[in-house]
Amino acid sequence: MATVTKRDLVVRISNATGQTQQEVFDVVQSFIDEITSSLSSNDDVVLRNFGAFQVTKTKPKIGRNPNKPEAAVPIPARAVVKFKPGKELKERVARVLPELED
Repeated sequence: MATVTKRDLVVRISNATGQTQQEVFDVVQSFIDEITSSLSSNDDVVLRNFGAFQVTKTKPKIGRNPNKPEAAVPIPARAVVKFKPGKELKERVARVLPELED
């Protein structure tokens, strides 16, 4: 399994579109900035056929330190980003399973 970085995406899109890497980087960075801004304003971000990002709140809970299990560590409530994949993404990722079993 390989890791695809933002740089990899920029190079691939640049090669596919003929735009310069700097132009593509600016668009990709603007895209990321807009998603970040929307989520930090507690807005959902829905990308049809890809998925949806939404901010949810976790409940406060008591954790345990593995080195000192008798000591309770309070974990406060916090906001986290959840991603729910869209139908098309789910279907395409499901096709990867046979490859992963090899």
